[in-house]
Amino acid sequence: MQAITSNGTPFRYSPQALAEVQSLTKKYPEGCGKSALLRALHIAQEENGGWLSVAAMDHVAEVLGLKPIEVYEVATFYSMYNLQPVGKYVLEFCHTGPCAIEGAERLIEYAQCKLGIRTGETTPDGMFTIKEVECLGACGYAPMMQVGEFYHEHLTEEKLDQFIEDCRAGRVNKGTWKMH
Repeated sequence: MQAITSNGTPFRYSPQALAEVQSLTKKYPEGCGKSALLRALHIAQEENGGWLSVAAMDHVAEVLGLKPIEVYEVATFYSMYNLQPVGKYVLEFCHTGPCAIEGAERLIEYAQCKLGIRTGETTPDGMFTIKEVECLGACGYAPMMQVGEFYHEHLTEEKLDQFIEDCRAGRVNKGTWKMH
């Protein structure tokens, strides 16, 4: 069965991505393809424009020899996987205890007003998506936001304004801007 995307085309790993996934599976005993699932999903997400369509998840299941439900269970559990299209910059705000005490909820509301979107939405220009996530493990630096690989700690409205301005002005390459 071929995984079909929403536009009717099949989702397939590129040859390089497929080789990486197959290399990963060789690190585990035969029949233990699920051990490579997290990285295989990351690779599919990268190749699918930053999100996991059902077609992409079905292809991952096919390549790893899993049932699709096994892939869906993992993809829906972790906030690092996007199950709908996202913007170029995904602003992941921690909203658990320490961050909430330090004003995360206020910053989330501020970001929503500034960008004109709600949590889970993407700006019309495709630049920004707001996500609320569980603890990101930076409790001593609350409130914080993660964008790509980088944590933006001791977040303020001013720091958020600067980040958004830098993104819009092209001074930020995806995942490379570090807040000081």
